[in-house]
Amino acid sequence: MESADEVGGDYYDVLQHEGRVKIGIGDVTGHGLESGVLMIMVQTAVRTLLAYNEPDQVRFLSAINSAIYDNVQRMKCDKNASLALLDYEQGMLKLSGQHEEMIVVRCNGSVERFDTIDLGFPIGLDANIAEFVAETIVQLHSGDIVVLYTDGITEAENMDKVLYSLEKLIEVIQINWQRTATEIRHAVIDDVRSHIGEQKVFDDITLLVLKQK
Repeated sequence: MESADEVGGDYYDVLQHEGRVKIGIGDVTGHGLESGVLMIMVQTAVRTLLAYNEPDQVRFLSAINSAIYDNVQRMKCDKNASLALLDYEQGMLKLSGQHEEMIVVRCNGSVERFDTIDLGFPIGLDANIAEFVAETIVQLHSGDIVVLYTDGITEAENMDKVLYSLEKLIEVIQINWQRTATEIRHAVIDDVRSHIGEQKVFDDITLLVLKQK
């Protein structure tokens, strides 16, 4: 994660707890101090609920939303956040919450895209989001790659105002899918930087690459 300002509004976490892995990625509207404060609130809520072993994704996301919504109202700000949560255990990935698409590149190089628009609702925008939260399950096999990102990557601009794009991100992952997760991450970031060139970085950039052993 790299911030556009001194304080970023992107969020990601990879947390291990009692044999399970909880992964979170999100993006607070805007960037700067106010967005950064809201991002820290989201992180704290995720870690607290995980510590208390809340297993249900609907209750998990609803509790986060309730806390953030109340704080946003008290702060009198118009910020909200996208937030996707993933539970990983023994090759099984459960995805819920609304964020950017999740990209899965299978061990044969084929691509699967998982739209999260129907898996949740922006955090802090409405008092109750339980009815909007759903879950999808993805089985991973050895060599499969999962890529999570914020729009700071797909909407990165060059000097001609051309966006980097999701298609370009997928293309770079496909080219490098046989490499390690770290090498894939470096390949993408290097390509994004090459695309941006001398242009100003307008948004926080976050990329998370997972590879099934």
